[in-house]
Order: sequence, then structure tokens, then C-alpha cells
Amino acid sequence: MDAIKETHFNFPGQTAFYKGKVRDVYTIKDQYLVMVVTDRISAFDVVLPEPIPYKGQVLNQIAAKFLEDTQDIVPNWVISVPDPSVTIGRICEPFKVEMVIRGYLAGHAWREYAAGKREVCGVQLPEGLKENDKLPEPIITPTTKAAVGHDEDISKEAIVGRGIVSSEDYEQLERYTRALFQRGTDIAAGQGLILVDTKYEFGKAEGKIYLIDEIHTPDSSRYFYAEGYEQRQQNNEPQKQLSKEFVRKWLIENNFQGKDGQTIPEMTPEVVNSISERYIELYNNITGEQFVKPASGDVLQRVEDNVLAALKNL
Repeated sequence: MDAIKETHFNFPGQTAFYKGKVRDVYTIKDQYLVMVVTDRISAFDVVLPEPIPYKGQVLNQIAAKFLEDTQDIVPNWVISVPDPSVTIGRICEPFKVEMVIRGYLAGHAWREYAAGKREVCGVQLPEGLKENDKLPEPIITPTTKAAVGHDEDISKEAIVGRGIVSSEDYEQLERYTRALFQRGTDIAAGQGLILVDTKYEFGKAEGKIYLIDEIHTPDSSRYFYAEGYEQRQQNNEPQKQLSKEFVRKWLIENNFQGKDGQTIPEMTPEVVNSISERYIELYNNITGEQFVKPASGDVLQRVEDNVLAALKNL
């Protein structure tokens, strides 16, 4: 199967190139970004050796759908989606915080709570909660955008106090975050899902705030299946998740958690294919639409041709 592991394009007007964990980003005329969502996959902060066919398309098309479905709430960076694996958009100056919002006590917030903390990012949590319980109301737990290393929890007071984001802008980011999360929650409910937590990134261009990056994808969000949620909570059973948790689970079962001295397990064609199928299943469940595989052929040539055609229209 075709998969995009890496790209080495040289587009007209190209002024910079950045290779992230899963995305190759080309800057055009210092005005536009061409974001190629590759099929690389990362877990435990490590990029795994084998690409996953269609993974990039899954993430790019989920993000494109939800950015379109929320542009009445906040304008976003997207100009066009010329290829299943590519988004072209305007360059924005990113705010140096990620707006994480949680409707349920899961993941990092649960680990903090289980360790005895009752305050996360300046937000007070009630006593008596257990893992995956619904919170009285969604809470915003921002993190700093670290240039190197891991992102860190930070409070609203610290963000404004340190001048990372102005008070006026931060209040607007919070309003956008809550409205986006409510929209995402409503869309998920229509698919029999619970949007547990997610993160949003924002930037500014010409004084205007834009929503940037991907939203509501299984790589940036956690979903539970709504059916059976209450019963599983009552029985203290793990919730049925819709996320890339299955990849982390496979790695853990094969003695890999990204620690020094550990070896990434062999990614056989069967393993790669099974992960690819799970990503397609995620797409179908999250969007309510059937995933369409592109016609087989030279995938890199297809991407290049589609991007070149789109750049002519900028």
C-alpha cells in the first residue's frame, strides 16, 4: 500500500521547510503554509519506523471537516485542502499556549487527581471523583507550548501575569475554546460518542485570532463510546475509547514505552495493516462518513501535482 513516510518537495516561492513528528510543513512566500500530513506515526514521543497507510489522510480529512463545521464560531487558518493529505493555509503567529479542555476526569488530569492534587492549572476539582467521571462542567487546563521538551501545565493567572497572552486575548481564547468544545460534544453525541477532552491552538494574523492546526482528531482528542458509559462507570470498568490508545497499548505489551535502552518492536506488515484499518475505523466513527481511499498510484506525485495546482490560485 502507498504511504507517505517523508517528502522532499521544492515548491515555487518556497522560503522554509519544517519536518515535525508527523507533518512536513512548507512555507510559501512567507505568507502561506503547505502542511503535508504524512503517514508517520509517533507514540511516547518517538516516531515509529514504519508509516501507516492512509493515517495522514484520516487526520487531515477529519480536521478539515471539523474546521469547516466550526468556522461560524471562529475563523480558521485554512485556505484550501487540495489533496486528501494536504492543507494549505495562512501563516499565523501562534499563541504560546495550548487550550486544553476537559469534560471528564481522564488522562493527565486523572493522574494528577489520583496523586492527591485537587487543583489542576488553577482549577479546583471536587472531592470524591473517580477516573473517567463527568466533571460538573468542562474545565480549561492550558499548557505552555514548549520549543524543546514536554509542554507544561500553567494557570490562566500565570499566562496573563507573565504576559504570555494578554488578558483580553486570553478571555477570547477561553470563549472560543468553550464554544468549540460544545460544538464538538454535540457532533460526537450524534455519532454515539463522548468527546472527553481535546486541545485547540490559536494564532493571530493582522490583529485577528484564528483557529490553527488540527481539531477533534483521534490524535488530539479523546473519545469514549456513549453506549455503556454509565454502566462501565458504575462497575469501575475501563471505558471503551476511540483514540490512538491502541497503538500505545500494543507498544507497552511489547515492552516499549520510549525509555532508554528499549527497542521498538518489529512492525510487521500485519501490524501496520491492522493499525491502518483502525485509523480508517476511527474516521468512519468520528465523521459518520465512509472513508474513501484514493486511486492507487504514485502518491508523492499526486500530492505534488495537487499542491502545484493549488498554489497557482493563491
